[in-house]
Amino acid sequence: MMKLQKTLLFTIIAILISLSSYGQDPVFSEYKSEEFSFEGQDAKVVFPAKPNDEKLWIWRARFWGHEPQLDKALLDLGFHVVYVDVANLYGNDEAVEVWNRFYKLCRKKYGLNKKVVLEGMSRGGLIIYNWAAQNTKKVFSIYADAPVCDIKSWPGGLYAGAGSPADWGRCLKAYDLDSASVMDFKGIPIYTSIKVAKAGIPVIHVYGDSDKVVPHEENTALLAEQFRKAGGTIKLIPKQGIGHHPHSLEDPTPIVKFILESIRK
Repeated sequence: MMKLQKTLLFTIIAILISLSSYGQDPVFSEYKSEEFSFEGQDAKVVFPAKPNDEKLWIWRARFWGHEPQLDKALLDLGFHVVYVDVANLYGNDEAVEVWNRFYKLCRKKYGLNKKVVLEGMSRGGLIIYNWAAQNTKKVFSIYADAPVCDIKSWPGGLYAGAGSPADWGRCLKAYDLDSASVMDFKGIPIYTSIKVAKAGIPVIHVYGDSDKVVPHEENTALLAEQFRKAGGTIKLIPKQGIGHHPHSLEDPTPIVKFILESIRK
């Protein structure tokens, strides 16, 4: 029995390696994809069967392959889906610079649209807002899902959330901050999103109202308050009784509709 299980395991591994070799991501096996290293970071591009005329794309910041229903819905509408992993930079200036260069690659190599839709789950919220704030003319809209909007909430755990001590140490180092200087730090989405709001970029947030990891009261709620004060448009979709996971919606139609409307405006 043990021998049979090992044989099956090796067979599955061989299939996954084979799929990767032929440019097929296991999560998006029905689409052609590329997986490569970009400046030492994992990067991916998934291609629609039939690209739309505008060469539209969505740029995912975190949890590749988790709850992919939105990405697949957009692929079926001709969008490309792209990803580069800067998770352990926590949205700092270095992460923004990596994204700047990856953006140029996507435009030059794949001919993608000048503007992109940004998708950020959890800590992915840090980079999508910080990048968008510095690149407002390159963004159609933002979809944030249980996003980290204040590093003091996560990974800091300075308020109601549990936090992550290991991540907190790495995050402070990434920003060259300490436990004192972080208290007045403004380079986080709660504040950087103000530029996004003033640029007229529409935003949608999906979150669980029972999230204990990235509590919405310390993140989405505070960002939404600042965003609206700055004259921005933000749509909130709470999920009753849901924690930090799973992200997205079982039926992503409301998010798809929001994204398409942001492109047509």
